Amino acid sequence: MSTTITIDPVTRIEGHAKITLHLDNDGQVEEARFHVTEFRGFEKFCEGRSFWEMPGITARICGICPVSHLMASAKAGDAILGVSIPPTAAKLRRLMNWAQLVQSHALSFFHLSGPDLLLGMDSDPAKRNVMGLIDKYPDVARNGIRLRSFGQKMIEMLGGRSVHPAWTVPGGVRDPLSDENRSKIRRGLPEALDITGLALDMLKDAFDDFRDEEAMYGNFPSLYLGLVTPEGGLEHYDGLLRVVDSDGNVLEPGLAPARYREILGEAVEPWSYLKFPYYKPAALRTANGGGQAVDHYHAGMYRVGPLARLNVCDFAGTPRADAELREFRRLAPRGRPVSNSFHYHYARLIEI
Repeated sequence: MSTTITIDPVTRIEGHAKITLHLDNDGQVEEARFHVTEFRGFEKFCEGRSFWEMPGITARICGICPVSHLMASAKAGDAILGVSIPPTAAKLRRLMNWAQLVQSHALSFFHLSGPDLLLGMDSDPAKRNVMGLIDKYPDVARNGIRLRSFGQKMIEMLGGRSVHPAWTVPGGVRDPLSDENRSKIRRGLPEALDITGLALDMLKDAFDDFRDEEAMYGNFPSLYLGLVTPEGGLEHYDGLLRVVDSDGNVLEPGLAPARYREILGEAVEPWSYLKFPYYKPAALRTANGGGQAVDHYHAGMYRVGPLARLNVCDFAGTPRADAELREFRRLAPRGRPVSNSFHYHYARLIEI
């Protein structure tokens, strides 16, 4: 008889979710579903509000990555105003965005993934957490805390607080960076780079222990979408949309983000509040019961985030990152993207 396995809650993620696995009569997985179990309605209660309120509202979407939502909303406000913000304001926004990337990637690698990588996926679940990591590898845990703290403090120095800073606004930023805080950031960079280098060495040493996971963990063909500079470089704050397929073919070389609706659609499923974005040109055309052509979105689903960004860019932009990017790309057959989700860890460290 068929069986359903429910994993509720899913732990060590940024949010709340559960997983259901549906097994057939032979005990094989027939269907797997990831359920986002909360409805928050940000899109709805933003309707009718003044555009200048949006950065402060949308930042509340997440307490881990509020800067990402803050930047996206402020940039939309820039477009509504039809202004190009001052170059200094753009540089300060980029600095805060980079600080967000550092703290978020450090949290993901050290706090959320570190227990699996260092303690082992077969270790006691009761100890396979950040407290177990602190107990067995205190220096590693301390480094992770230091690196994330560096990112958080940068956000605080720029925006006044590390969570939900009301600093980026349509038209620019509220306050400049003081000379004192600029000096503090510069003094913290060498340690941050050293910790990232140690983390890269630690991850590469762990590869031998995870050969099976490296070969099969989330390893599937997909499309990849990310931002690139006009020259094709790695980009996080501004740039063009690029889409690459599982063979490394560039399907969309560089589309202005304002035109995203031309190539991206959204599907919904009855079992989740999560939306399912897809690349419309790759979606298959099928006929429903009424004979009308509709999008079958599965063929156009794509991955985003650090793995996708490294797969779509031509170069990273700094000597150390470009050297690691070349090594990263040797994980896949020549010319093809790295498709294994296990290597999101590697991609995060390269981005830092």
